[in-house]
Parts: sequence; C-alpha cells; structure tokens
Amino acid sequence: MKQTTIVFYVSVVIALLFITWGIIPESVLPHYNLAVVSSTVHAFLIHKFGWFYLLSATAFLIFCFVLIFSKYGNIRLGSDDEKPDYSYKTWFAMLFSAGMGIGLVFWGVAEPMYHYYEPPVGEGETAESARVAMRYAFFHWGLHPWAIYAVVGLALAYFQFRKKAPGVMSGVLRPILGKRVDGVTGVAIDTLAVYATIFGVATSLGLGAIQISGGLSHLIPAINNTITTQLMVIVIVTVLFMLSAQTGLDKGIKWLSDTNVALAALLMVFLLFVGPTNFIMDVFTTTLGSYLQNLSSMSLKLSPFEQSDWPRSWTIFYWAWWIAWAPFVGSFIARVSRGRTVREFIIGVLLVPTVFSMIWFSVFGGTALYLERFEQANIMKIMNDAGVEMALFAVLQHFPFGSLLAGIAIILICTFFVTSADSATFVLGMQTTNGSLNPANSVKFTWGIIQSVIAAILLWTGGLQSLQTASIIAAFPFTIIMILMVVSLLRAFRQEIGK
Repeated sequence: MKQTTIVFYVSVVIALLFITWGIIPESVLPHYNLAVVSSTVHAFLIHKFGWFYLLSATAFLIFCFVLIFSKYGNIRLGSDDEKPDYSYKTWFAMLFSAGMGIGLVFWGVAEPMYHYYEPPVGEGETAESARVAMRYAFFHWGLHPWAIYAVVGLALAYFQFRKKAPGVMSGVLRPILGKRVDGVTGVAIDTLAVYATIFGVATSLGLGAIQISGGLSHLIPAINNTITTQLMVIVIVTVLFMLSAQTGLDKGIKWLSDTNVALAALLMVFLLFVGPTNFIMDVFTTTLGSYLQNLSSMSLKLSPFEQSDWPRSWTIFYWAWWIAWAPFVGSFIARVSRGRTVREFIIGVLLVPTVFSMIWFSVFGGTALYLERFEQANIMKIMNDAGVEMALFAVLQHFPFGSLLAGIAIILICTFFVTSADSATFVLGMQTTNGSLNPANSVKFTWGIIQSVIAAILLWTGGLQSLQTASIIAAFPFTIIMILMVVSLLRAFRQEIGK
C-alpha cells in the first residue's frame, strides 16, 4: 500500500469508529447511540437548512444549463486533441449504473405508491394524487440529482485531465484555497468525501441485500427473507464484486455496466408491452409535460404556511442524499469522461440518465398505479405487510412469465449491486491514493471489505437507517464545498479563455 495517503488511514479509523458506535446497543448508550445522535443532527439540518439544500440544488442545475450554452462549452476535459476513452454506449452505461441503478429498481414502484396514498397536497387515492405521484418521482430522480453529480464530476475531470492536478476533491479547490489544500484543510475535505462514499454505498448495499433476499423468498418460498439470508447475499455478492474490482475499470466495471443497462432495458421493454402499454405511454407523456411545467415551483417548494413536513421528508431528504453521494458518483463519472468537451459532458450526464429514469418510473410506477386504481391489486398492502422491497415483485406477479420476470429482476439487482460496490472501491481507491487513475488492488480490496462489513454489521444490528442518516449529514458541509467548486471552475475557465 505504498500509494496510500494519510486520507486512507484517517478514513479507515473513522469507519471503524462508526462501526463500533453503530453496534453499541441502545441500552448501553440510551441518549448517545448512533441512531439517536445522527437522527437529532439530521433533523436539525433538515429543518433549519432545508431552504439551503433547495436553493443550492437549483443553483447547480442552472449552472449546468448556463455552461451548455456558454463559450466554456467547447473546453475539452483533457488535451485539445484527446479522444474519449469510452464509446457513448459504455459511457452512459457506466455513469448510470454507478449513479442510480439499484435505487431505481428499489423505488421504481414504491415511491409513486407512497405519493399516491400520501401526496404533498390534497387527498390521496385520487386521479390527481396519481398525477402528482408520478410528477414527483420524475422530479426526485430527474435533472436535479444529475446536475449535482455533473458539478462534482466536471470539476474533477477538468482539473485532473486538463490541468493535471491530483484527482481528489481538495485539488479542485486550489484556485481558491491555494497551498492550504496540501495541509490539514485538504485532508479534511478529502476525508469528508471518503466518509460520505463509504457510508452512502454501504447503505445501498444493505438495501440491495434486503431486496435480493425478498425477491428470492418471493420466487422460492423455501427461502425465508431473514437477516441470515440477507447476510449470505452480502457475502456472495462481496466475493463477486471483489473479483470484478481486481480486473480493473476496462474489464469488470465496463462489462457489468453494459450488462446492467441491457438487462434493465429488457425488463422494462417487456413490461411495457405485456403491461398496459397505452396507459404507460400516456403517463409518460402527461407527466413529462407536467414536470417541465412545474419544474421551477417544485424546485423551490416548501410549506411554511401549511406546516407540512412532506417536502422535508421527501425532496430535501433526496437532495441531501444525492449530495452525499456526489463525491462517489462525481469521482467515477469524472474518471470515465476523459476526452469529452464540457458541453458534451453536461448534456450526456444530465439528459440521458434523466430520460431513462423517467421512462423507468412510467413503466414500473405507472403500471403499479394502474393495477392499484383499476385492478384492486393491493400493492400498497403488500408493501406494508411484507416490506417495501417486495413492491417490484408484487407488480411483476400480475403478468405472464411473472416468475421469469422476477428472476431477471433479481439478477438485475445483483449486477447493479456488484457495479455500485465495484465502482465505489475504485473511487475510494482513487481518493485515498492522491487521485491515482489505477489504484492498487490491495487498496480496493481493503475498501471493499470495509464496505461489506459495515453493511453486514448494521443489517445485523438494525442500524442501517442510522447509517443512512449519518451519511446524509455529510451533505451539509459538502454542499458548501460544491459551491466553492463552482467558483473555482468559473475562475479557471475565465483564466483559460482569457489566454
């Protein structure tokens, strides 16, 4: 591990401390255990600074659109004659698989169902609440999160490939902070990025294990959806993604990303045609128009007069979650975007995954709403009784080849699981080896084991929700870092164009 920096050792120590804190029973620390402390801090940030998250996320989206049409759009993320490392197909597959894949599978049915029964305004279980449910699903998984990822990814790619700076978060801020990025300030910034990545990805691994276990129990009744099954899933998938991680970016991650998108498209297209096709396409068209029409009002919507917690429970939570994920996803898409222009990068990162997500929610969420409203399918009851992880399988069982579809869905979740963990080990390796484009296998192996152990221990102790909350707390300071990234980028762009 000769490549490792002090950030590696500080981050490992922090990870071990949080694991220890997370498994301490509430009876031992009734007022200071991880669940209580993280929930208290998170609630404070959400309630006091919800407006800050909304304004920041919207500003990042506006910044991205401005860059598309600006004179800076022609700047290449690399030397002037450099060509992209990956084809469009592989590039889109990689950034999408790392950014949202497993989350879309988990929430594609569940989120519209929640909004349908408990909309932000008005009564639930109505035609209007169904329309609002789809619109907010588009909103939460659309342009805003990808703008957040694009800001971090663009800053890292520009400074690493154009300016030859180390591919770490602190390196992006050198135009503002100067030599301070080489000292304690830089270590703190990079450690925060590693912290958010470790715990954010570990949470997703835990959620993925829960859904795989639930799918297996649905498909094979002899398998019980228990903590034992979930831990076995983590062990098996850990072996798979560690094998993939050792093959490098151009083999394991590339192949798995292409496979992910192919499987997701296969499942989506099949359900589109065996399901209520006209209804799904009508939902997509109508919701797209409603989303674009209401984008500005949704972007800044709070409920000060109604005193509703809905925006904080959903939109602000999501924005904080995406910002907490930005160090991981931004680092990864920066690494695979060498050779693109600024304009090409932003258009690709913003639009392609957004459109795919919208189609996904139209097919799976739209089908679920159709079954719930017109076929009395009781999908929400199944979610309440058997768990949110069963929502997708509750929909698939209503169609021909339901068991086959469920099997494909389980494989898809597994491949997304492997890709997310594989990508995370690569990013953690980069961030703790001063931005090395090819971190040592020993470093990636260490981070892979740490992620899986965190997910397994917190599943066992019931602390997964606490970990998710703890990871989101990192979003607040990282939002400030992202604002500084925007300033640093603009300063560097102006200097370059002015030459």
